[in-house]
Amino acid sequence: MPNRPNILYIHSHDTGRFVQPYGYAIPTPNIQRLAEEGVLFRQVFTPSPTCSPSRACLLTGQYAHNNGMLGLAHRGFKLYDYTHHIIHPLKEAGYISALAGIQHIANTFDEPWKAIGYDLQLGKPAPREAGPNLPDNEAEIAGVDFLLNHPPEPFFLSVGFKETHRQFPHLSDSEITHYLQPPPHLPDTPEIRQDMARFRLSAKHLDQKMGSVFDALERSGLDKHTLVICTTDHGIPFPKMKGTLTAGGTGVMLILRGPGGLSGGKVIDSLVSQIDLFPTICDYLEIPPPDWLQGVSLMPLIRGETDVVRQEVFGETNFHAAYEPARSVRTLRWSYIRRFDNRPYPILPNCDNSPGKQLLIENGWREIAPDVEALYDLYFDPNETHNLVGSPRVTSVLQDLRGRLEAWMHATDDPLLHGPIPPPPGAELVSFTP
Repeated sequence: MPNRPNILYIHSHDTGRFVQPYGYAIPTPNIQRLAEEGVLFRQVFTPSPTCSPSRACLLTGQYAHNNGMLGLAHRGFKLYDYTHHIIHPLKEAGYISALAGIQHIANTFDEPWKAIGYDLQLGKPAPREAGPNLPDNEAEIAGVDFLLNHPPEPFFLSVGFKETHRQFPHLSDSEITHYLQPPPHLPDTPEIRQDMARFRLSAKHLDQKMGSVFDALERSGLDKHTLVICTTDHGIPFPKMKGTLTAGGTGVMLILRGPGGLSGGKVIDSLVSQIDLFPTICDYLEIPPPDWLQGVSLMPLIRGETDVVRQEVFGETNFHAAYEPARSVRTLRWSYIRRFDNRPYPILPNCDNSPGKQLLIENGWREIAPDVEALYDLYFDPNETHNLVGSPRVTSVLQDLRGRLEAWMHATDDPLLHGPIPPPPGAELVSFTP
């Protein structure tokens, strides 16, 4: 592609699909406008619903157990090869790369932009100790300044926001609301409604910051020649969502807008994985895809050449605060999840502290053994609460999905096939028993 477009990769923490274009009562008008101008994917999933692994999968086009990011960067996990990051093939195609804000695939104490290979660090990363009410506009300011000051083209600009990660901002009296719905799977209590109201305020702040960057892109005149990729890492930070292999953990927003057919408010309902973004960008830019990519291009969907590019998406968890190995395969109709640790209790450190977590613990969550295997019929049980393993009506489905998962694990040389996965030396993990 001559005159290759710029790329703005703009992303958030822990937002899932809880934004206005996906039908939630969340005030995100700037993300809504982007969806109305671009292409919205309704059925996109992360391959790994924890922070560093999910980002690593998207940016390398490899599953977490293949790229090395089995846990969190700040707990001691790394990519096997940082040259597999998308900025390196883009550099060969003439792109300048710039980083503003959160990245979370290299330890923040090791000059992450250099470790990853970015050409430019814009501003400074947000401090880890930043409190819920400490203003953090570094990514917004740095991204806006870059766009308004005649940047070299073509560029790949990553703008990462800490919203909607906990801790959420505090509510003023005027912001407290009782007129909202708690997240799925959680009871409707005043404490959880207030917690959800704080998430909603964090999402509002996220949208305002993204809006500033979108506005700068337009004011600079670069918007007509820039591919915008707007997404998040995984589900929202509430119990049974972030960190889980149900849709509450793996379902994410994805909006693309740019020249070459990425416009018009198109909505795509096909099954998609974030691992497909890297090959999609290669296809879109007409550059050779690296041989390590494990996803598929979404351009046939975008161009209207087909309605289906994949029959299933795969997911995995390994390490978060603690070790919790699990694998999953999902189709449009079915969700199959298998755990590999066989511990008869939930791994509670892997759930962020919150009023919802506290309520569940106080009412016996520690004593509820997680299912070793789970199969959910998404047509009759979209919230994935009724496990059908053992039901005669799904015997053939269960066998099929077991086979698909095992075949994927063998095809990708999943280390779980050989037993428990050891953490890297010096990893900071929690040893947990209830």
